[in-house]
This record gives sequence, C-alpha cells and structure tokens, in this order.
Amino acid sequence: MIRATDITKSFGAQVLFANANFTVAPGERVGLIGRNGSGKTTIFRLLAGEEHLDQGQIIVPKNYRIGYVSQHLAFSRSTVLAEACAGLPHSAASENSHLAEAALQGLGFSREDFSRHPGELAGGFQVRLHLARVLVADVQMLLLDEPTNYLDIVALRWLRRFLCAWPHELILVTHDRDFMDSVTTHSMLIHRTKVRKMAGPSGKLWEQVLSEEAVVEQTRVNLEKKREQAEEFVARFRAKASKAKAVQSRLRALEKMEVPEELQHIADLHFSFNPAPFAGRVLIEADNLSFAYAPGESPLFSDLSFSVKYGDRVAVIGRNGRGKTTLLRLLAEELAPTGGRLTFGANMKRAYFGQTNIDRLNAENSIEEEVQSASPQSSLNAVRNVCGAMMFEGEQALKKVAVISGGERSRVLLAKTLLSPANLLLLDEPANHLDLPSTEALLAAIDDFPGAVIMVTHSEMTLRHFAGRLIVFDRAAAVLYEGGYDDFLRRGGWSGEEEPREQAAPSSGERREQRRVRAEMVARRSRELRPLERRIAEIETRIIELEELIKEEDAQIVQAAQSKAGSEVGELMRLRAAQQEEIEMLFSELEEKSAGLSEAQRRFADEFSALDH
Repeated sequence: MIRATDITKSFGAQVLFANANFTVAPGERVGLIGRNGSGKTTIFRLLAGEEHLDQGQIIVPKNYRIGYVSQHLAFSRSTVLAEACAGLPHSAASENSHLAEAALQGLGFSREDFSRHPGELAGGFQVRLHLARVLVADVQMLLLDEPTNYLDIVALRWLRRFLCAWPHELILVTHDRDFMDSVTTHSMLIHRTKVRKMAGPSGKLWEQVLSEEAVVEQTRVNLEKKREQAEEFVARFRAKASKAKAVQSRLRALEKMEVPEELQHIADLHFSFNPAPFAGRVLIEADNLSFAYAPGESPLFSDLSFSVKYGDRVAVIGRNGRGKTTLLRLLAEELAPTGGRLTFGANMKRAYFGQTNIDRLNAENSIEEEVQSASPQSSLNAVRNVCGAMMFEGEQALKKVAVISGGERSRVLLAKTLLSPANLLLLDEPANHLDLPSTEALLAAIDDFPGAVIMVTHSEMTLRHFAGRLIVFDRAAAVLYEGGYDDFLRRGGWSGEEEPREQAAPSSGERREQRRVRAEMVARRSRELRPLERRIAEIETRIIELEELIKEEDAQIVQAAQSKAGSEVGELMRLRAAQQEEIEMLFSELEEKSAGLSEAQRRFADEFSALDH
C-alpha cells in the first residue's frame, strides 16, 4: 500500500497539489489523468524520489521497488541485450535473459539489434530500450509516462498484453483512453490541486467530477440569487420602523450565508479546421507509387496505388521505420516519388501537420507571427483567435518560439494547420503532445471537417473512431485496405501476432447459448464485484471523515492545552487515539478488499476473454 497524505507541491506561483491525498493498494493498475501541466509527471517524480514535497508525506513500504522510465536516459552496457538484462536481478540475469529478449522483440527490436551498442539507436528506440529494462526488472510498481508516444501500433498491442498480465501495481499516463481503460483497474484524476481516485474507467471518473462541479455551481448560483434578494429587501425596508425586525433578521441571515466561490475556469483546447471548397471529387490519385532514399537502395515501399476522394478518412498504420511519414511527405510534395505517379486535384489545398516540421518553426518569430505565416492573408484578429484556441492567449502569443517547450511547439504547428485553408488534411500523429480532453477535441474537429483526412496514428482508439480506409505498412509492403481497423484485425491483422482468424459463423443456437453464458457471467460478476466496490468506497469515505475529525481535534487539543483544561485534553487525546486506530484498521481492510477486487477483476477478464475466443 502506497499512501500520499496532505501532499503539497508548487513551482513558483503555480500550485500543483494542495493537501492532496491518494492511495495505491496491492494489485491496482491505475490510470492517471489530468490536463497538461496538472502535475502527472511530478507525481511520478515524487514517487520515484526525484522530486521533494513542499509538505505532506508519501509513505512507501520498506524495500518496495519502483520502476520508472525517466526522461534522463543513461546506458552502461555495451549491447542492447546486455542493457535490457541490466534490469534483471543480478543473480538471475543469465537464467532469465529470455525475458529481456521477449520484451525487446515485443517492443520492436530485431534479433540483429541485440548486439548493437545502445548509443547507436535512434532516440525513440533508446526510450524503448529503457522501457524494456524496466519491464523485466524486479519491481513492485511500474510508472509509465506516455509510453504510447514512443511505440508503433504492433509494439503497443504487445505492451497492452504485458500490462494486463502484470501482477503488481502500476500507474499509467497516456492520451489514448482506450489503451488506458483496457489496462487499468482504477482511475486517478489530478484536478484543481486535488487528487481523486475510483475504481473503473477514466471516463466514469471525469463524469463524476464534472457532475459534482455542476451541482456546486448551481448551488452557488441559487445562493447568490438568495443573497441578492435579501440585500434588495434590506435596502428597500431599512428605513421603515415596521419592518425593523424583519430587516435585522435578514441582515443576520446574510452574515451567516456562505456562498461558494465561483469555480475558476479551466482552459481547454478548441479545434476547428479552416475548410476550403473543392469542386471536384478526387483529391489524390497514386499509381504504382514507390520510394527509395538513394539509388540502388531497396525501396521503402513500391507499387502502392490508391485514390483519395473528398470526405475520405484514411489512416496510415504500421511498424516504425516502414515509410508512413515518408508517404505523408510525398503527399505534401516535400519529397518526390522514385517510381509511379502522383496526381493532385486542380483545386486541392492541403494543410500538413508533420512531426519533422516542428523543427522547421522559425525560432526568431513570436508564436503569433509564426502562426500567421501559414496564412498571411488572414487578419490579425483571426490569428489571435486561433492562438487563443490553442491556449496562447494575450501576451502568451507574443513569446518567441525559441523559448517554448516541445509540446508548445507542437501546438504552434497545430495552430498553423488550423489556420491554413484546406480541403485535405495530412496529419502525422497530431495527438502526441495532447492530453486526453484535447485529443478528444481534436477527433471531434476532424469529424466536423468536410474535406479528406489522411492521418498517421498508432492509437487504436483513434483508428476505431476515425478510419474508414487503411494504408497498411506490414509484411514488407504497403497496401490499401478497404475497411475499418476492426475488420482488418478480423481478416488477418498484423504479421507475427497471434490474432484470431476468420472462422465459420456460429449457428443461431450457439449464439443463443453464448449470450446465455455471457449474461450469467455478467450477473455473477456484478454480484461479486459490486459489494467489494461499495465497501471500498465506504472505507475511503470513512477514512477521509476521520482524518478531517483528527485535524479538528488537533486544533482543539492545542486550544485546550493553552487554556490548561487538562481533563478536556485527556478526553480529546483518547478520542483521537481511537480514531487513529480505526483509520489503521480501515486501511488494512482497504488493502484486503482492493486486492480481492483486483483479483476478481482479472479472473472475470480471463473468463470473458476465454468465452470470446
């Protein structure tokens, strides 16, 4: 059990946490959510001992080992395999090297890579190597901060299976809601300097918090109206003797009336692309397209043919290094094909968001100037509106590109894409630096865009939401697939994966039996899990109540001691001791119930998986 009590952490004037509390019980896999800048990475650094609290405490059991993929990458071994094995217990490294090999291959390394020096790897693969080392290490908790940013779709699918089988604790941060919810048992939200945690998916927690805030705001509005009515009554009748008692009564009521403060507005990103008209039907025709970076080299891909019509939604998917970004650069005319032909519609206007383009931003420009460079004819007001939508409001938009972070530069490039008039969007992993709410806002804006969209993404959530057609880089080729992502998986999926293949459709009798068995399992799961979830919620509520009571009693003890009321001090101390003892008993029960809930959830997940297959 890890317990954070009354933790406070600030950086200058920015307060991330103020008297926040949370626990992580044995076996819990926690999805950590919150807007960018809310403190998710800081939580990780605090747990890993890389950052210190301003006040409060985080209690970690003795000899408890935490594995954290930090931003600082340092390698001490001469080969990739030796570096991955460095995470294994020293006494078992040679016997268990197969674990490191499996993790490396799952994360996209070839056996030929095993003998390479870690320093030879590209940045993304260095992060993967560090991740592999942590995954095979002898640790009780994994801290995974946006691992989906560095993995291609096949590696992500392997990582999902690995984490679902992880027997200990983990905390995961990712902008891919489907990935998070498929792996985690609990969700934890950092919001308004507090931390909230509950069993279940991230959306359930967000809805709970937003619902509570709506109630608070409505209560505030109602009380404000009552106060205004009371003030109006007092002002009207203050001078009338016959109303003196009523006025005094209203004045006393006003003094006692506590109106909650209005909740501070939290800015979200708001996406809206700038559609340009298109008179024709076909935006792009690709005929037997091929590309190689140098004469005589094997092509990255060849004989790729497809067309893109107005309104199409095409996802480009596949393993890293196979040519997905290169294809987008061909479509953006940053590169020329070495074989075949590309034909563009006469009125085609494209807006291109490319990861490599972030490095091409003019560092000497202000954010405002850089955004306007995408559409010089746009008015300053329109530019400022787009900057504001991307959370660069007022003076923030006057900052130089040179001084902003990588995530902020990505938002500047996205702002340029938003401002550019277009009937074709080319998007290369646009959600990499966005939080969950912003990712979902981006998907909503793409839904509203009337033109065609071609997007490179590794997110299965995005693929299921967005793609009607696929260009798949797999099996040493690039091919067009007519259909959505789930259909692709059903009809063969990724090479090298043990995916279920097309099977004969079950008979109607078999389907009825499957539905009956599933319904019984759902009812049994509900009977077993709901009492545990209810009791866990009761325990957490009672612990919070007792801790609040102890705070009040501590203040009363100090006051009684100052007034030398010995008997009162003694009675308060006895009451406090009893409450502290109850807290410890509740934490023990919480640990037991949480472990039981996690085990039951895993067991039912296995049963449903077996039924589906």
